[in-house]
Amino acid sequence: MTLLKAERLKIWRGGAQVVDIPEFSVGREEKVAVIGPNGAGKSSLLLGLASLLDSSGSITFEGQQLTPGRRMEYRRRIAMVFQEPLLFDTTVLDNVAEGLCIRGICRGDARTRAVQSLELFGVGHLARRAAHKLSGGEAQRVSLARAFAVRPQLILMDEPFSSLDLPSRIVLAEDLVRILHESGTAAVIATHDRIEAFRVVDRLVVMDKGRVVQEGQPGEVIEHPANEFVAAFRRTRSSLM
Repeated sequence: MTLLKAERLKIWRGGAQVVDIPEFSVGREEKVAVIGPNGAGKSSLLLGLASLLDSSGSITFEGQQLTPGRRMEYRRRIAMVFQEPLLFDTTVLDNVAEGLCIRGICRGDARTRAVQSLELFGVGHLARRAAHKLSGGEAQRVSLARAFAVRPQLILMDEPFSSLDLPSRIVLAEDLVRILHESGTAAVIATHDRIEAFRVVDRLVVMDKGRVVQEGQPGEVIEHPANEFVAAFRRTRSSLM
C-alpha cells in the first residue's frame, strides 16, 4: 500500500525551480534511495517532501492530501535526518528527548523512550555526555536515535553517512538496515553512493537536473540503464560523482 504520494511536484529554492517530478511514491515500510550527483535535486526533493520548501503539486499521506491545516500533523508523523547532525548544545539524552516533549509526551516518558532509542543505535552510554563533545560518528548515531525516538511512519535521510569514514559508514549502514526492518519504518535516503543504496533499499530512483531519469529495483537499474547517464553510474566504482 502507498504511504506517501507526490504528483506534479515542483520545488523552488531561491526563486529557481530545482525539482520537477510528475510522480513520486513510497510504500508502507518501503526503503527508497534517491541517487544522483551534486546538484541533481536530491536534498531539495527531501525538503519538499518534508514540506520545508516552496512547492506546487499535491502530496498525499495515507490517502489524505497535505493541506496547510494538516501540515503540522503530517510533520509529527515523519522525521528527517540531515547530512550534518543538528544537535542542541545540551546533553545527548536531552537532544533525543526534545522531539518527544515537543509532541506532548511527558518528560519522564520522553526520557525513557530516548534512552531506548539511544540503546538501539549503540550509544546509550553517551546519554549524559554533552552533544558538542561527540565524534562525527557518535553525533550521527544520536541524530538518527532522535529521529527514530518519535516513531515516525516515514523517515527522510539526506546523505546520512557522507561525513563518516568508511568503516563507520559500513557499520552504521548495517545497523540502519536492521533497525528500519525491525521497526517497519518507511524511508527515503538521498545519496550519491550506489554501495550505500544497495545495502539499504528496496527501490532506486536516479535523479539528474531535478528530474527522475530512471527508477526500479537496484539490480534492474544497474543491468538495464535507461540512458548513458544511468549507464555511467554502473561503470563508476562507488557513485555517480
